[in-house]
Amino acid sequence: MKCHKVDYEIIGNSMPMLEVELDPGETVIAEAGSMNYMEGDISFETKMGDGADPEEGVFSKLFSVGKRMITGESLFMTHFTNSGNQKRKVAFAAPYPGMVVPVDMSQTGDRLYCQKDAFLCAALGTRLSVAFSRRLGAGFFGGEGFILQKLEGDGMAFIQAGGSVVRKELNNETLRVDTGCLVGFSEGIDYDIEMVKGLKSMFLGGEGLWLATLSGTGSVWVQSLPFSRLADRIIAAAPAIGGDDKGER
Repeated sequence: MKCHKVDYEIIGNSMPMLEVELDPGETVIAEAGSMNYMEGDISFETKMGDGADPEEGVFSKLFSVGKRMITGESLFMTHFTNSGNQKRKVAFAAPYPGMVVPVDMSQTGDRLYCQKDAFLCAALGTRLSVAFSRRLGAGFFGGEGFILQKLEGDGMAFIQAGGSVVRKELNNETLRVDTGCLVGFSEGIDYDIEMVKGLKSMFLGGEGLWLATLSGTGSVWVQSLPFSRLADRIIAAAPAIGGDDKGER
């Protein structure tokens, strides 16, 4: 199924909203709870699965939903459709400060891999599934980065990231990234998780025990402030849950 061709506008900077413009009959799929507002004639329906294959059987849908459970995502997705006869808009936002990154998957080999909580929404026809790190042993201990979402299609997909985002273009090169700072990468990039070398670096470096290694030719998106890192700082600074009271009032 070819993806619907949607137009969009990103409103704001550090805490942006994504406004998607739908022609009559067009649909965008999104994670449950990410919608901000929608104009008249936009109807929505919660469905099991991404709707990329209208003829998909019940057991195939249940299998796909089971894989989404592994990523910790909702079992259902919300489909927003323009049921009117003129263009209408629907808006979405990430649940934490950062950026919304638009990706034209027709320019990434019709495939995009991203962190399990990075997907925000996409044009109908986009297929969502799960990808794993090849090294299962490293993956089980690597935490972030072991389980990835795989997006397939030829339309627009939108991913969310914390802080600022940089897009790195690799040309038969290698890039090593903190597993939490990796947002996503395109087709053509070989992905693996490796342990930090050296006991001193491992226990005293403060950079974590694992790194994501990306090699090949393609695009890599990196975020400056993963939500997990932000949450750790908030917890550490909150007196009620174990942090230090620094006297701020």
